[in-house]
Amino acid sequence: MKKKNNNSLAAYPYLIWSIIFIVIPLILVLFYSLTTKTPEGTKFSLDNFKRLMDPLYIKVLLRSLELALKSTLLCLLLGYPVAYIISKLPLSKRNTIIMLFILPMWMNFLLRTYAWMSILGKNGVLNTILTSIGLPAMNILYTDTAVMLGMVYNFLPFMVIPIYTVLTKIDKDLINAAADLGANRKNIFLKIILPLSTPGIMSGITMVFMPAVSTFVISRLLGGGQFMLVGNLIEQQFTTTGDWNFGSAISIFMMIIILISMAIMSRFDTENSKEGGGQLC
Repeated sequence: MKKKNNNSLAAYPYLIWSIIFIVIPLILVLFYSLTTKTPEGTKFSLDNFKRLMDPLYIKVLLRSLELALKSTLLCLLLGYPVAYIISKLPLSKRNTIIMLFILPMWMNFLLRTYAWMSILGKNGVLNTILTSIGLPAMNILYTDTAVMLGMVYNFLPFMVIPIYTVLTKIDKDLINAAADLGANRKNIFLKIILPLSTPGIMSGITMVFMPAVSTFVISRLLGGGQFMLVGNLIEQQFTTTGDWNFGSAISIFMMIIILISMAIMSRFDTENSKEGGGQLC
């Protein structure tokens, strides 16, 4: 009984922390999203959400989703082979390479993005190398390509690490048994390794897509402010326009999209975990 009471007491600081820094801010954002300012005062309405149906804002949303999906797909295409190769290395080398992946994340996110400006700029590192070997300079900065490169660079570790973690936990006896039964490397990968690594893939997709769809620093710096994403639109409402009600409505709408995405990923994750490693055929 005493142990249970001690556990309950230990949970109170976390509960208070969550209420102050998570629950209350969410309630405030929801309150602002459902209210509008009128000469008579503040009234509850859905006008802020109706404004989201404007073609201009729909275009911003679709552009954000497109870039986020492309960046997530690129992270998956690059991250899975990297995670697979690392998982096959000796333990000492694995830890070193994973540390190299994590090391840039210790640097400030803003500084990492600024670094890409010096690489992709007109007189940046990339164009200096190209012109030195006789190739024409490339105008990448302030384009969609630059924004996607920034997203992939910043969010790639979030794809690699979950997949790597799952791959290292796969029972090697399953792979050895499949090989003993005559399965080639292609079948072993497609029927055993890939299905068993699906939870890591789903976690990686979720962890990359969520920050990618709501980022504003990358699109502002590498996009040069030439186009607006949802994150920039929300920031503009809070810092420039001063329309906290509409900014809160956009935030709630994006939160719903992200929660739906997480639910879909979780559903696929559950279904694949029930199927196990698949059947050899």
